[in-house]
This record gives sequence, structure tokens and C-alpha cells, in this order.
Amino acid sequence: MADQTTLEDADIGGKANRAVVRDALGVGVAVGLSGFAFGVTSAGSGLTLLQTCALSLLVFTGASQFALVGALAAGGSPFTAAAGAFFLGVRNAFYGLRLSQLLALPRAVRPFAAQWVIDETAAVALAQPTRRAARLGFVVTGLSLYLLWNLTTLLGALGAEAIGDTEAWGLDAAGPAVFLALLAPMLKTGTERAAAALAVLLGLGLLPVLPAGVPVLLAALAAPAVLWADGRRRGQGDAR
Repeated sequence: MADQTTLEDADIGGKANRAVVRDALGVGVAVGLSGFAFGVTSAGSGLTLLQTCALSLLVFTGASQFALVGALAAGGSPFTAAAGAFFLGVRNAFYGLRLSQLLALPRAVRPFAAQWVIDETAAVALAQPTRRAARLGFVVTGLSLYLLWNLTTLLGALGAEAIGDTEAWGLDAAGPAVFLALLAPMLKTGTERAAAALAVLLGLGLLPVLPAGVPVLLAALAAPAVLWADGRRRGQGDAR
């Protein structure tokens, strides 16, 4: 009887692990393929093949990479382009704080795991019910996405010359489209949606009057502004 129970538990655990791997691979493949658009866009903005591949290998956060090459392609200075990419990447540090507690990885592994702390790995890991499943989801998502993203980046950069003008093909819009597709499901509260809407208004409204890359930096002010307004509204409500 005990052996049968053990086998049933093992079968349930095996099915759960397969479900985690399936979901993680789905995310890794779906997002990893957009690396092709980044490779094309980066090469079209004037970056060399080595620079393009180095961004994916070392930076490995799509939104920041697209923001950087987008600002450079629009004529922005390297400083403002890098600053905009940096502020977009800061969110990964907050993911890391949460994941460090959830995954509880050995100290020797943490510096390497930090490279994979991005939106997708955080979403998959945090959705799991147990630490074991979270670790599995994090590793499978990170590994599949890292390999595929870098491979498609290389292919995109190599094929940029054959494709020609990226704007004519509409691939210059791939970065913002991918970022919005990843961001939209995360906007679950009214405060989050308000911050996103204000950031869009600031970014688009300031685009015609400020140098490339600067509107992205100023759009980051949307979050503290909305949080301040929300806190003030709650304070007034409590006072009543």
C-alpha cells in the first residue's frame, strides 16, 4: 500500500514537473524568437555585429536593449540611450529581491542566476506553488530564452543587410510591440494602469520637443507621480 502511494505521488510530481517545463519552454521560445527583430533593428541603427551580439549576451533584457538601439537610431546620444536602457532595467533588481527569497539558491550560483533575472523568468518562477517548481521554471525559462534570444539576435544581425530598410518592413516597431505585449498582462490594478498611461503620454508628448532618449527618462517619473497621487487620495479618504 505504501509503495502504491509512493508511486502515485511520484506520478503526480512528474506530471507537475512536465507542466512547469512545458510552460517555461513556451515562454522561452515565444519571447526568444523576438531576438531576430532586435538583431535586425540593432544592425540597422548602426551597431556592429559584435556590439549587437554583446548586448544580448551581457545585457539580456529585451526592453532595455530595444530602448538603447531605438534611441541611437533616432539620433540620441550614447549617454541618454544608455540611461534610458538602465532605468528600464532597474526593475530586474526588484525581481531579484523577491526571487532570492523564493529560489534560495547557493551563494556560488547566484551571480550566474542573476543574469537570467528578467520579466519572463520572474513571472514563471513566481507562478509556481513550490520552491522546487519555481527553481525548475526559472532554470528552464532562463536557459531556453537565453540560448534562443542570442541565436536569433545573431541571425537577425546577419540578415539585416539582406532585408534592407528595417522601417520598410516594420521591424522597427517590433521592440515596442514585444515590450507592450509583455507589460499589458502585468497591469492588474488601476494604479498600475494609470502609471502606464501617464508614462505613454509623457513619452509621446515630449518626443517632438526633446532629444531622442530623454523622453524615456522623463516618462519614468510617471510611477512616483501616480503613487504620490494615490497615496494622497487614500490619505484624504482615511481622514473622512
